[in-house]
Amino acid sequence: IASCLVGSEMCIRDRSWQARRPLHPQRFYDFIHKDWENGRLLRSKGFFWLASKYQEAGSWSQAGGMMRHGLAGRWWRFVPREQWPQDVDNTNAILKHWTADTGDCRQELVFIGQNINVEKLSTALDACLLTDQEMGLGHMGWLRLPDPFGPWHEAVSYTHLTLPTTPYVE
Repeated sequence: IASCLVGSEMCIRDRSWQARRPLHPQRFYDFIHKDWENGRLLRSKGFFWLASKYQEAGSWSQAGGMMRHGLAGRWWRFVPREQWPQDVDNTNAILKHWTADTGDCRQELVFIGQNINVEKLSTALDACLLTDQEMGLGHMGWLRLPDPFGPWHEAVSYTHLTLPTTPYVE
C-alpha cells in the first residue's frame, strides 16, 4: 500500500515481509543495529523466528528511533496439542498460519515509512535467513549459532535505532 501526495516527493508505504525460514541470529542482529539508510522508517512491528531460539516467537515493535524486541511466547508447533485452546475460533486462528514443514513458525514483519525501497529491504532481510547449508544443521546445530540477542526473558530488550533526522528524498 502506498499513500502519496500528488506532486510530492514524500510517499508513505507499508511493506509486509514474510518468510518460512528462521533468521540467523548474528546476521539479523547486525541488520537491526546498523544505521538505517533506506528512506525514512516510521514504524515497524511483527513477529520473528530466530534459529537459535527456534521454539520461541520473537516480538518486534519499532516507532521512530526506539525499538523493542524480545520473547512473544512459544510457537504453537512446540506446544503439546492438548494444551492448545479448545475453542474452534482460536484453533482456526492457529491453523490459519500453519504449514506442514514449519507449523506456525515464520517471519512476519511490517515496515511503514517514506520512500523505502522495498526491494532493497526484502533483499537485506532475505540475507538474514538461514542458508540451505545452515538449514541442514537442524535444530541442534542452530543452537550453536552465535546469538548476540542473549537469553530471552519476559522482559523486553530496547534498542535505539539510528534513523535519519531529515526526510529522505531520492
